[in-house]
Amino acid sequence: MPELNVITRDGTCKTIDAPADVSVMEAIRDAGFDELLALCGGCCSCATCHVYVDPAVAATLPPVTEDESDLLDGSSHRTEQSRLSCQLMMSQALSGMTVTIAPED
Repeated sequence: MPELNVITRDGTCKTIDAPADVSVMEAIRDAGFDELLALCGGCCSCATCHVYVDPAVAATLPPVTEDESDLLDGSSHRTEQSRLSCQLMMSQALSGMTVTIAPED
C-alpha cells in the first residue's frame, strides 16, 4: 500500500497508509487529521483541503485545472506547491510523497 507523509500545521510529520485510487484528501481525512477540513467532500468547490506538495514530486502530478486554480487563487497562502488534495489521486508511483497542510484561510 502506498505511504503518504503528512506534515501538520504545527510541523509534526506522520506517515500514513494511503490506498491507491483514493484522493490524498480522503487518505488524510480517513487517517484522522482534523485540521484538513475538506468541507465539500472532494467536489473541488471549497479549497479547505489545500496542501503544499513536495516540489520534487510536483512536476510528476497532473496539471492544476482551471477550477482548482480559481479556488487556490482565493487563498492568501497559495504558493507554487499549492494543490487541492481532493484533486490528487494516490498511486504506488506517489508512495513516499510528502504534503504539508496549508494554513487555514
